Amino acid sequence: MKNNFRVAIVGGGIGGVALARSLDRLGIDCHLFERASTFGEIGAGVQITPNAVKVLQALGLESELARVGFLPEAMVGFNWQSGQELFRTPLRDTCPDLFGAAFYHVHRADLHAMLAKDIPAERVTLGLACTGLRQEGDKPVVCFEDGSEFAADLVVGADGVRSVIRASLWGDEPASYTGHMCWRALVPVQYHPLPYVTPTSAFWMGPKGHVVTYYVKGGAMVNIVAVNENHDWIEESWTVKSEQAELIGAFTGWNENLIRLFQDTDPDQIYKWGLFDRDPMTRWSQDTVTLLGDAAHPMLPFLSQGAAMAIEDGYVLAEALDTFGTDQLRAALEAYEAERRPRTARVQLEARERGRTYHLSSPEALRERDLAFQREQADNPNAVGIKAEWVYQYDARTCRDRFHTASTLVVAS
Repeated sequence: MKNNFRVAIVGGGIGGVALARSLDRLGIDCHLFERASTFGEIGAGVQITPNAVKVLQALGLESELARVGFLPEAMVGFNWQSGQELFRTPLRDTCPDLFGAAFYHVHRADLHAMLAKDIPAERVTLGLACTGLRQEGDKPVVCFEDGSEFAADLVVGADGVRSVIRASLWGDEPASYTGHMCWRALVPVQYHPLPYVTPTSAFWMGPKGHVVTYYVKGGAMVNIVAVNENHDWIEESWTVKSEQAELIGAFTGWNENLIRLFQDTDPDQIYKWGLFDRDPMTRWSQDTVTLLGDAAHPMLPFLSQGAAMAIEDGYVLAEALDTFGTDQLRAALEAYEAERRPRTARVQLEARERGRTYHLSSPEALRERDLAFQREQADNPNAVGIKAEWVYQYDARTCRDRFHTASTLVVAS
């Protein structure tokens, strides 16, 4: 049989469930292991840019995405203090024509739920933490904290920035703290739209910090991502609670509309964490073990691509495995890396650069950046202000043609 092999997926976040769904639709046997006792994601928003929407369309989730998502009118850059508009890129009316799919804002839990809902229950084990790997003959074996093990033909580490699978393959190298603190918060919306929050993907750029706001839950909530330079170390976690006063205090002097929004945050939905960075890896795979999502390419959030890259990874890996089949698993992983590593490395590095340009602090540098925005807007009103056209244009659905060519060459050799 072409797909007579089993895949073990370690990690049930967005990347893990995207892979499981992609494999299941292709008839590939897989089992997903998640350390948490229930599926789910913390309360936060995520921008699903056209490149990721194309994958969700291929997975049969377009109508579900439209039901729970929000279509922003535009991406808009604002001056942190005055509120002056720095750039405006139309999204809702132009993305389908320019990039082949729409641009959505969704609640992270809604995205996870739609990806996970059709995965057969017998293919999921919850509440079981992975402790490492061992090799038995030509098969990798996943080891768990309760002493149990699971042998598979292929193991995929989709277990996040603190990946046990990555550490098992390459050692546990610490990440570097970037000096950036990040808050995520939600604001319930009684009347939409709020008079002080535009229905856009809004980027507020200021000295040594920036804030992104956008609607989720079909407009029923506003998601806040607020980044501030702070060289005090904070643990790399999304689950550290913060206080409203701490969030407001970090942005003293910023535009009154932002401060009002911060004052309206749900006090039970304010989280903070330090942003850590890692250089792109030169390899993701050893034998028949590989990585996916944040385990392979943790990236700063400044291009809003963490979830999108994990979704692309899951789809592309499944397509590679289905194209190459049982007898060519290693070749499939080589093709997967060839397709994904250059792209994710570029996103990692360009997200790092955005962190610099968003936070310029000298008046001269700010003026030069803002004038550049205006010139680009005049030249091309549809230009994405954060220079992400190349990200959105990518279509993971075309990878199968490249894999078919590569698999033919492998057989011929």
